[in-house]
Amino acid sequence: MLKIAHHTAYIHPIPAGHRFPMLKYELIPAQLLHMGLVGKEHFFSPEKSSPDIIALAHDWSYVDQLLSLTLDPAMIRRIGFPMSQALVDRELYLIDGTIQSALYAMKHQVSFNTAGGTHHAGKNFGEGFCLLNDQAIAAAYLIQQQLVKKVLIVDLDVHQGNGTAHIFEGHEAIVTFSIHAARNFPFKKEQSTIDIALSDGIEDEEYLSVLEQALSSCINSYQPDFVFYQAGVDVLATDQLGKFNLSLAGCMQRDRLVFQLCKSNNIPVQVSMGGGYSKDIKTIVNAHVNTYSAAIDIFDL
Repeated sequence: MLKIAHHTAYIHPIPAGHRFPMLKYELIPAQLLHMGLVGKEHFFSPEKSSPDIIALAHDWSYVDQLLSLTLDPAMIRRIGFPMSQALVDRELYLIDGTIQSALYAMKHQVSFNTAGGTHHAGKNFGEGFCLLNDQAIAAAYLIQQQLVKKVLIVDLDVHQGNGTAHIFEGHEAIVTFSIHAARNFPFKKEQSTIDIALSDGIEDEEYLSVLEQALSSCINSYQPDFVFYQAGVDVLATDQLGKFNLSLAGCMQRDRLVFQLCKSNNIPVQVSMGGGYSKDIKTIVNAHVNTYSAAIDIFDL
């Protein structure tokens, strides 16, 4: 059965000035139910993750300052959100959602978190509205628990997964793969295992060709037994913070390509939503819902 992590905390603590792009965390589940793609039984509510789990991917000093709300003002500005207990609690639920959905994926091939993909949070910093790195923590958890031997984190958000790369640079068991816009945030890139920086304005055909060749080669080379997929939809031509020119159909084909490669290689995959900043909230939600639809079709759910 397809299992999807969702918690009311994903939406409510967000400061008013940031609520528009965050509305998707409320609307995605509603749209999935409205379309009949899933039922209420497919959703589960995560618990708060513990500090020792978070510290599998983040430095203790950063974790302690974040949880005690004692981050210095410069770090708070770097993150971009005013700190509050509700916001920190949101991150704790979000992280457990990704860990639990990874465990479900090991049983059912694929699983989702309706939020997550907080890939700008590094080992000892938050950045770009990302406080903690959910998929990095979950990947470290799977390795620490000896549930898998090799993890591949596939990041197809338009922005480089700099935090993920920072956490796992040189890691033997966790491979980081990022296809992103060369001339976009973050302007100081970190070193992923595989970085593919693309030019502004790339369209469907060229993007999909690059992705298929690179990801197929990566899977063949590293032979992962688990994949985390950061499925940001800020690759769309309509996105206000992206610099690519993908169509909705092209974005969905991107998702299908990732899922098909995972299925054909018998690799379970956990999916977190990542970014999406088109002016029309319907475009954002539809693009994310297409990711679920692609998985349901490819994995015959």
